[in-house]
Amino acid sequence: MQKRLLTLLLCILMLSLPSLAQKSKKMSGPGPDKALMQKIWDGWATINPDNVAQFYAKGQHTFFDLAPLKYDSWDEYAAGVKKEFGDYKAAKFEVNDDAQIHAAGEYVWGTATIKSDMTTASGKRELGTFRWTVIWQKQEGKWLIVHEHCSAPMQ
Repeated sequence: MQKRLLTLLLCILMLSLPSLAQKSKKMSGPGPDKALMQKIWDGWATINPDNVAQFYAKGQHTFFDLAPLKYDSWDEYAAGVKKEFGDYKAAKFEVNDDAQIHAAGEYVWGTATIKSDMTTASGKRELGTFRWTVIWQKQEGKWLIVHEHCSAPMQ
């Protein structure tokens, strides 16, 4: 009898797990989407952070980049990226088909791999793919990036 009761309880638990688990929901309706993701990366392709500033929240927010490592505000991020991009004359970024966007309360988070094609001032072409995780928060009616993490696979 105990074995039957235990089996029954396990079955009930297994059947109820999906309703207990909190899943990330795909965004429906207005909000960040793959087109916005690509628009952000098209802005970065200009090699001028001024062209993407409109997408980022101002103030104390953490942004992790490929180099040097971490920025603690948009102003710090923009200044650091200008230095990093100083050796480049052209760039192209493409958000790959693995892009995903999820609603999470007052935030929306997204992930994607980004194909990059950059040309140094000396003409050397650098091709690669990196990971991008982004978190948006709606501020004054506009979705702004409040956290970002870019990373490259270890070689």
